[in-house]
Amino acid sequence: MTQQYPSRLLENAVQEFSRLPGIGRKTALRLVLHLLRQETDDVERFSNTMTTLKHEIRFCRCCHNISDEELCPICSNERRDASVICVVENVQDVMAVENTQQFNGLYHVLGGVISPMDGIGPGDLEIDSLVSRVAEGGINEVILALSPTMEGDTTNFFISRKLASFDVELSIIARGVSVGNELEYTDEVTLGRSILNRTPFAGK
Repeated sequence: MTQQYPSRLLENAVQEFSRLPGIGRKTALRLVLHLLRQETDDVERFSNTMTTLKHEIRFCRCCHNISDEELCPICSNERRDASVICVVENVQDVMAVENTQQFNGLYHVLGGVISPMDGIGPGDLEIDSLVSRVAEGGINEVILALSPTMEGDTTNFFISRKLASFDVELSIIARGVSVGNELEYTDEVTLGRSILNRTPFAGK
């Protein structure tokens, strides 16, 4: 049965919230009603924060992580090991690896994985910019830390072929992460051990 709303404005707001990932219409309704109970200043601050985020957020010119500046805090941190790059699918994965406190190198955010079924090819990802970073020199190791899915493995193989001509060690996180799991949902201890126990990539 279709939900009936007493207000068109309420229905429109619910519709917008339900477009968010993981938010159904019932949850969206609860969120909208919660906002209606708040002070006007609080709701306006919430709205302004989202608008400012959309207009002013930047992406690091080096690793493509979310940033407030041209370079993200990780890439601009001189205490990080700039000779090691950890390749991840998205920004959430950077946060997941950072939370393990087991990695002190830099990152490269691909912006997804190769998935022909979803119409995502190598040209849609930040693979060429990764190759350019390696070509510039100073990189000793590239860690492939993509989710252990078919799409992740396909992307790993493609990257390995693109980097085959460079004198750089290519490694992959240990399979302590269950096959098919998304990296961002893996617990910190398991993910941390997977980083530390990484192995040479044998897919070249």
